[in-house]
Amino acid sequence: MDIQKIRKEFPVLHQLVNGKPLIYFDNAATNQKPKRVIYALTSYYEGYNANIHRGIHTLAEKATRAYEDTREAMQRFINAAHTEEVIFTSGVTGSINLVASSYGRAFLKAGDEIIVSGLEHHSNIVPWQMVCEEKKAILKVIPVTEIGELDMEAFSKLLSPKTKIVAVNHASNSLGTINPAKEIVRLAHEVGAVVLIDGAQAAAHLPIDVQDLDCDFYCISSHKMFGPTGTGIVYGKKELLEKMPPYMGGGEMIKDVTFAKTTFNDLPYKFEAGTPNIADVVALKEAVTFIDELGKENIAIHEDSLLKHLQERLKELPCVRLVGTSAHKVSVQSFIVEGIHHFDVGQMLDARGIAVRTGHHCTQPLMDSLGLEGTVRASFSVYNTIEEIDTLVEGLKKLIHSIK
Repeated sequence: MDIQKIRKEFPVLHQLVNGKPLIYFDNAATNQKPKRVIYALTSYYEGYNANIHRGIHTLAEKATRAYEDTREAMQRFINAAHTEEVIFTSGVTGSINLVASSYGRAFLKAGDEIIVSGLEHHSNIVPWQMVCEEKKAILKVIPVTEIGELDMEAFSKLLSPKTKIVAVNHASNSLGTINPAKEIVRLAHEVGAVVLIDGAQAAAHLPIDVQDLDCDFYCISSHKMFGPTGTGIVYGKKELLEKMPPYMGGGEMIKDVTFAKTTFNDLPYKFEAGTPNIADVVALKEAVTFIDELGKENIAIHEDSLLKHLQERLKELPCVRLVGTSAHKVSVQSFIVEGIHHFDVGQMLDARGIAVRTGHHCTQPLMDSLGLEGTVRASFSVYNTIEEIDTLVEGLKKLIHSIK
């Protein structure tokens, strides 16, 4: 791949921050947007802004077609069997809350068990805690090994006929660990549990085939795969979605309403109440096309070379300790600098134009289990370069030297 050519597609990268060329290593939080995504947003508002599905005029029909084109693109992107298995949401948090609230409230009962992992971010913990409290169900946690992998032997022991839901991420946002999603699904299905996979950190990096995974739900955020913020999808197996009650009421999710009774729309609209985030959904299709044209395999090869280079360079620094060293990772590396608070490291790097993430990364239970308050996290995308990593490492060297 021609990385410099790719970089030209991202306007935000070409600016100075604190007088230095921007180096953006906070891609696990959100990544930058190519021109085609930005243009898709403005094209919608400038050319065919209209509400969807019910209007019969030309603009409404064009907006509806564009919206549904994205649904079909997402179906292909994750290899879902049916377009109606793709539900647009506000992103992964909205997706998990939809499943927890709808499926959880409908099918959980007192004493049932939900299993999450110690690698989860708060959005894949809190919704399950809420439904557990309401339904008197029990939340159990898969422990994490020292190198940041799930303890699969412990997971097997947690599973039982009481297990009704297993919710884990495909890749960890804090440590980058790629979890054995297919094996988790297989084991969970053996005890009759349904499985939700949080694909927030996988969508832009890993091949996703929901039929091969055989997962029951799969969640994606648009903004972590070059698309706009505020939208995403939840995939659900059709037979499960049809059994689940609506999550919210009003607008597109109704079929007929009287004061005596309301009947609900068919899939996928049953779960898409109100006017959706039309422009951002339309632009999401351009993000999918961008990834498809580059090829995930090519993206993965480049990002893995960046990750390996960073790991090798950081090992040169005696004060730096890597956090999360699983053999199977997406392009995320957490680390701490002994003797310097992670916030200070982040601020000092920002002064050099380098954007990294610091803190607990919305994974406070994971940080607690590692005995850490937080880490510095560098996360890469396809537009990052080896030279940028070298600049980061040289910045860290100067920082460490300055306090000695």
